[in-house]
Amino acid sequence: MPRINGTALFIAALVATVGALAFPVWYYADRSGTGEANLAAGTVATQWGPLSAADRDLIVRVRLAGLWELPAGQQAMERAPSEAIKEAADHLIVGHTDLDRRVRIIAAQLGVELPNQPNEQQQGWLREMTAASGVQYEYKFANLLRAAHGKIFPAIGAVRNSTRNTLVRQLASDANQTVLDHITVLEKTGRVDFDAIANDMVAGTTASPSGPPAPVPGQLVPSAPAAQATGDIKTTSRPSPGAPGTVNTKRPDPVDSQGVLG
Repeated sequence: MPRINGTALFIAALVATVGALAFPVWYYADRSGTGEANLAAGTVATQWGPLSAADRDLIVRVRLAGLWELPAGQQAMERAPSEAIKEAADHLIVGHTDLDRRVRIIAAQLGVELPNQPNEQQQGWLREMTAASGVQYEYKFANLLRAAHGKIFPAIGAVRNSTRNTLVRQLASDANQTVLDHITVLEKTGRVDFDAIANDMVAGTTASPSGPPAPVPGQLVPSAPAAQATGDIKTTSRPSPGAPGTVNTKRPDPVDSQGVLG
């Protein structure tokens, strides 16, 4: 019977130990609760790329936005309490009519079921506006809609950043332009309560403020040098979007392969 020396036993034990330690490292990525597992959860394959749960959530939220903001805009147009409110209402109707057409086409292509009425919270907002009048109506209209747009704005950006689906990426780009346009024109009404919006955003947060130190009254800070390209650099593009309330998206029309528009 062959003898196994101590060195061979030590090497075998070392290999087994390293293997045991390495196993969780490569295996951990597939365990439930990790980032990779969360991304894969609920994700389905499509010809336009993986469709995640976050992608589907954005599709539904875009549809829901139109289901309450369109009637809100129509109501404001009919009441026409001021030209500024009427302008904002006009943008809501035009923007969400366009976005709703796009989201219905994309949802049909991706097999995502869409709601056909606003959710309970959105119905409550519509009731609040309907019950108001005069200056109070203008305040309700501007602030309820401005707050709703402000909350979906970062969600659109997050999906635009992370989605691997080309249809969802285009929808996020379109929604981003529309929401920015609506935020801008709602603010032009002069009825937005920015203090209330700021307080609502920080309600319940416990993290300490971050960023540069607060300015000292009367103390000048040095001017920052311009951040610009150097050398013989030729550029042709221009900053975008254009003037406030006049966002020109030049967005491509979606292909209605499912015949949603008839």
